[in-house]
Amino acid sequence: MSQSLLALQQLKHQIQQSVIGQAHVVDALLVALLTNGNVLLEGLPGTAKTRSVKSLATSLNIDLGRVQFTPDLLPSDVTGTEVYQEVNGKPTLTFQQGPIFNNILLADEINRSPAKVQAALLEAMEERQITVAGKTYKLPELFMVLATQNPIEQEGTYPLPEAQMDRFIMKVTVDYPDDEAEAKIINLVRSEEKSVLTVEKIDPEHIFTARDEIHKVHMSDAMVDYIVAIVMATRNPERYPDSPLRTWLSVGSSPRASISLDKCARAQAWLNDKDFCDPDDVRSIVHSVLRHRLILSYDAMADGITADQVIDEILKQVVVA
Repeated sequence: MSQSLLALQQLKHQIQQSVIGQAHVVDALLVALLTNGNVLLEGLPGTAKTRSVKSLATSLNIDLGRVQFTPDLLPSDVTGTEVYQEVNGKPTLTFQQGPIFNNILLADEINRSPAKVQAALLEAMEERQITVAGKTYKLPELFMVLATQNPIEQEGTYPLPEAQMDRFIMKVTVDYPDDEAEAKIINLVRSEEKSVLTVEKIDPEHIFTARDEIHKVHMSDAMVDYIVAIVMATRNPERYPDSPLRTWLSVGSSPRASISLDKCARAQAWLNDKDFCDPDDVRSIVHSVLRHRLILSYDAMADGITADQVIDEILKQVVVA
């Protein structure tokens, strides 16, 4: 077992000590960190979405920028803007960096801001840079956007457009904890109020080393075909005439889905201390990778069919060659 894997396992353990009952959220954050991706966390208020992100930044001892998205927010509030100053009596424009120039940007309740503010993140999420007044500014080498949103049924929200949703490598749903976890949360908060918990810092260099090691995880041709077949099932559901998929799907997933499945499956295999990827690694992350990349038909929504149910049906239909 490599030193980087040991460090990541320690990181996972520390975050789970602070975030109770949301193990799948912690796993998703680590996979996204290892694949240089961005994550969308969706859940009702109070389900530890923000706490998860803060715990990750604290354990890695990296900079965290937080933006509370509101209807009156401007793009420059996120990216930064040029500020007029006088230097030695001469007027100059100096770029003042926004909160996006941190290692992690927590975009809190991203669906409470209009599209123009949401779009300010597009270049940063894809290119790891921003452009302001015709000038391009590079973001930190270790950078990721972790956005939270409440379900769109909540009042005063702006659903993210499909182009923006596709930029997130995963969308993770955050549910309420069960009875046992709820009791542990009460005890955790009580202990935190009594004393300051010490957190052992993980060297961020382990992340870059881990990314290099993940590139070496073997992905066989059969596994590539399996990933392609899953994605193609979202685009060509008529290939499965005995399945309701053709009546459930309106628009399938883009090639980003295939790329993301490949990256996340290899990262999942590496976290399980394997040097190869198997179908279980793909199936363990396929819901998070695909659920925000599907557009359901009107009939499916009318019948209460969810994206996760569609993915379950795809996994039943698609077999490993």
